Amino acid sequence: MQYLGELISLGVAFSWTITAILSEYASKRLGSITLNMLRMVFALAFSVVMFLVVFGRPLPAEGSTEAYCWMALSGFVGFVMCDYCLMKCYTIIGSRFGQLFMTLAPLSAAITAWILLGQKLQIMSILAMFVTLAGISISILGRGDNHLLSLKLPLNGVFYAAVAAVCQGIGLVISKVGLDSYQASMPHDVAISTPWMLPFCANFFRCLAGLGGFTVLMIFNKSFGKFRNSFRDGKIMVAVIATTIFGPFVGVAFSLMAVQYTAAGIASTLMALTPIIILLPSRYMFHQHITWKEIMGACISVVGVAMFFLG
Repeated sequence: MQYLGELISLGVAFSWTITAILSEYASKRLGSITLNMLRMVFALAFSVVMFLVVFGRPLPAEGSTEAYCWMALSGFVGFVMCDYCLMKCYTIIGSRFGQLFMTLAPLSAAITAWILLGQKLQIMSILAMFVTLAGISISILGRGDNHLLSLKLPLNGVFYAAVAAVCQGIGLVISKVGLDSYQASMPHDVAISTPWMLPFCANFFRCLAGLGGFTVLMIFNKSFGKFRNSFRDGKIMVAVIATTIFGPFVGVAFSLMAVQYTAAGIASTLMALTPIIILLPSRYMFHQHITWKEIMGACISVVGVAMFFLG
């Protein structure tokens, strides 16, 4: 089907918009650790059901120990570190600013690929980094005392958002390494008959690592009581299940699938439209005032991402 990869990429952008808005709502009610723990539990449950339907067994296709280790590391960085910080920043600065900062992820991914894989940083990529940073700066900086620029967001929220973006970029590179290793080591008949299952199988191991990481955090945070009580709130459960489907289950798997059907640059650029798509829902759902300056900043940031991949 022509433009299948592009359509999947756009779907991912809308999927991440939905999960960002629902995650902001749920994280303010449950907290970052509890919400992420629930997301991992439901993502693994959905995966098991899918494997039963497709493979006739509750586990994904076998792979090498090396592939498992790479995917587990990717899950720790991408889910535990990234999603913890992302949900935390949602409770402080909101999902639309959180998603704006996520446009820094390609910068983090490029630097990580340069360090781990020896990939060169092109001049256009460096320029794209500055454009993306300029777009974010336009959105989050305002005029303070004595006509000097000042940060109009809480500093701790900016910190969590920046760490989330960095971790997402690092996790993306590690995921790529793990995905290639997993694809090379999985049974040949599975790779041929159901190639579309590869992202879902790989994501299963990432979610396992995420579950383990958030279990440790819950032990230290002593939040198992809040975790148990959350199942009694039907409204919250609907939000958690929806954010799981659109986030770590379908959203992440489809983002890996998109690059199988179109160029990675095109897919990444289309998926990076979330900071623009999220503006209108944030305005009506959370009654947030959005300025033209913030809209311009979000658009410039996405242009920076486009330059990064398409330059």
